[in-house]
Amino acid sequence: MNKLIEITNLSVGYENKPDVLKNVSLTIYDDDFLGIIGPNGGGKTTLLKTVLGLITPDSGTVRFYDGERQVPSLNIGYLPQINQIDRKFPISVSEVILSGLTLRKQLFRRYGAEDKRRVREVAERLGITELLPRAIGELSGGQLQRVLLGRAIIDNPKLIILDEPSTYVDKLFETNFYKLLGDINKEIAIMLVSHDVGTIISMVKNIACVNQGLHYHSGSGISQEWLNNAYDSCPIELLGHGSLPHRVLMEHDHPATEPHTHSHD
Repeated sequence: MNKLIEITNLSVGYENKPDVLKNVSLTIYDDDFLGIIGPNGGGKTTLLKTVLGLITPDSGTVRFYDGERQVPSLNIGYLPQINQIDRKFPISVSEVILSGLTLRKQLFRRYGAEDKRRVREVAERLGITELLPRAIGELSGGQLQRVLLGRAIIDNPKLIILDEPSTYVDKLFETNFYKLLGDINKEIAIMLVSHDVGTIISMVKNIACVNQGLHYHSGSGISQEWLNNAYDSCPIELLGHGSLPHRVLMEHDHPATEPHTHSHD
């Protein structure tokens, strides 16, 4: 098991909010399925954007590795929140998936037979082959989510980052979607942000709670006490549904508190 990304003492702020992330340290490994949880405004999306290079940190480092070598960057696939996608844009499913290749190739280039073969291969794996000619505006939320996942994996990334993938998706689709992610995780590391703590816990290998600082838990068998400490003073309820534990965040206003910061050994 090799590390892919090493984040050390990362602090990020904005003009109107100087301490979004504070002294965060985290290591992501090449076989990881890391769940990121935390309250709204705690810094989850800011952490993702910093890893993707979309935000420059105020201090600290983000280092990338290929095997045991440090490298300048990594091939990372990104699946944004579904509400960030303009469904009125006149583009087909096939074209959306192909767009995942433009990061390493010239924009507006002509795609070749090999590129189109790769699209069909990805679509077959995700069960969306029949959707390839359709416009994205015709798709259900669940179908669009699979298309965006196809775009994220088509370029064989080392890591895919998913931001709230189950938003606006029905529960049956969500279950099948997470099964797909489990299959993809055999080849690609995954970093998944979700407000649904119960789903995260049932799927991932490791958990990080981002709430200005970062509280890390190796393994998914977390306790009520750990959740309470990770969220600081946020009230959390632990409920049982059949044989599966399900954690539910209660409504709360979160005061600014000193964070706990832990990194993976």
